[in-house]
Amino acid sequence: MSKTTTNTPPAIVWFRRDLRLADNPALAAAVATGAPVLALFLHDAAELEKSGEGGASRWWLHQALRDLGDQIKQLGGALHLKTTTDVESDLLELVREHNACGVFWNRRYEPHGVATDTAIKSALQKAGITAKSFGASLIHEPTDIANQSGKPFQVFTPFWKHCITHEVGQPLTMPDLKDKFANSPAQDIDDLALLPTIPWHEKLADHWNPTRQGGEERLAQFTENAAADYSDQRDIPSIDGTSKLSPWLHFGQISVREIIHQLRTAKVKDVEKSVIRQLYWRDFAHHLMFHFPHSITRSLKEEYDQFPWSADDELAERWRRGKTGYPIIDAALRQLWETGWMHNRVRMIVGSLLVKHMLQPWQTGAEWFADTLVDADLANNIMGWQWVAGSGADAAPYFRIFNPVTQAHRFDPDGDYVRKYLPELAKLPGKSIHEPWNLSKAELEKAGITLGKDYPFPIVDLAGGRKQALDAYEEFKNRKG
Repeated sequence: MSKTTTNTPPAIVWFRRDLRLADNPALAAAVATGAPVLALFLHDAAELEKSGEGGASRWWLHQALRDLGDQIKQLGGALHLKTTTDVESDLLELVREHNACGVFWNRRYEPHGVATDTAIKSALQKAGITAKSFGASLIHEPTDIANQSGKPFQVFTPFWKHCITHEVGQPLTMPDLKDKFANSPAQDIDDLALLPTIPWHEKLADHWNPTRQGGEERLAQFTENAAADYSDQRDIPSIDGTSKLSPWLHFGQISVREIIHQLRTAKVKDVEKSVIRQLYWRDFAHHLMFHFPHSITRSLKEEYDQFPWSADDELAERWRRGKTGYPIIDAALRQLWETGWMHNRVRMIVGSLLVKHMLQPWQTGAEWFADTLVDADLANNIMGWQWVAGSGADAAPYFRIFNPVTQAHRFDPDGDYVRKYLPELAKLPGKSIHEPWNLSKAELEKAGITLGKDYPFPIVDLAGGRKQALDAYEEFKNRKG
């Protein structure tokens, strides 16, 4: 059905980061009206910037929108795509143009998104148009969770213990969607210009299937093969021991309720305290962002805005390019560049070197991750970097400084992870790969390596960097006092 074939006013479903047909409360509510459903996606490039979604995430978004459009096409409709520089104005214009009976959407929690949603809901209601929003991205809404004083949580464990006293809703049964969608004319996906002009992104397709089917297959694989051993394997970067579901979750191609339901149905061993507990960390990140919106650009603990960082873009660029001279760090940053993803354990090690040994602002790391991660979720990214920097909620204290060599020996003892992403070091034997600077010239020559030519010397002395970080922390404490 389309505007040209029916005069029935449609119900608009405004898709954002809920790019799925299953377990979609906004879509279910629109279908329940009995009106034809106009599936809408508004692309605002400035909004992507505010949401911290860079090149890799935009590649994923392009594929996810194409996939959603294909699913709707198979049901007899079309996904209405439109570029915009004014979401509120263009949405209201579409409502008038199609004489829509209502607009339905699932909530987002970024500060700018909350403000936009509030303004749009008010404008629609003033115009006498039904406007309904729903929770579809998280286990529990940030407004539903508070401590005994009625305030937001700032420590994870009490947050988690409180949340697990609340029931997790079942995924919604998908309504019959055949011939329910309007076939409204729209822009082509390529008109959104989400893909970079230089095709560096093509390598990402070797590592991901950014479709609903890809997410379902990954969830099934993880449930069957890795979830039961998650607690033992999740810190080992050389093995496929984590879910890697984060990009599908971020773009809403699969819901968190679907994941929890499948894991519980499969009766995965210790799943509540392992995988599902980690999903509550995601909720915690959004809880913090929603209640402390200043934290997306500044320190959640505002006194840390006075921390004496020593910003140096030349040093930061060597870090970004994986040329720090510390193999575990460089392997992680090469993994990020090649695949759009980085293992969580090495995210912490990489972050600690940057903000502590190198004394660079945490925002420098957050910006690079935002540009290069396919799962560049603003809330998770900010929480992670502020955890490392000591400036966030429930953060590691600043004086807790990861030694990358010690971490490498512990979590990549045989060097398998490093060898995968640093082929120039692959011939180094055993654990010596983690400290090439300690090898003799003869040992390096045997492996075909000249330090400073084939692989860089360390960017910073670990002992000196640690002392610099602790001295900066003392200076900060004195400023506070």
